[in-house]
Amino acid sequence: MAKLGIGFGVVLILLGIWGFVAVNNTYPTVLVPFWFGLALAISGALARTADARRRKLWIHTAAGLGLLGFLSAATRAIIMLVKAHGAPDYPIVFTNQVAMAVICLVYVLLCVRSFIAVRRSRKIAA
Repeated sequence: MAKLGIGFGVVLILLGIWGFVAVNNTYPTVLVPFWFGLALAISGALARTADARRRKLWIHTAAGLGLLGFLSAATRAIIMLVKAHGAPDYPIVFTNQVAMAVICLVYVLLCVRSFIAVRRSRKIAA
């Protein structure tokens, strides 16, 4: 899961940089995926430890960041659609928000799937 967190973090960082360059540095809010990706990658890197308690802490932190990223990006995208009556005023910013929401949702679902698998394997071992 730690490598997955780092990978998804890098994808979000690249998404933020792409969005910032695509809008010609006009809207600094398109860097939000960059900051979420940086936090996710750092959490993933900190989870690469032999200490099980620390690994669990940082993986759960990364999952929480992913959930927060999904909720914030999806909320912003929905608000943009509602205000624009179906056609967003800033399509690149909207695309950036939707892409961040999808990436974060996929990451959270993979985390939940992993957490369930670990729980099941503990039950079987016990």
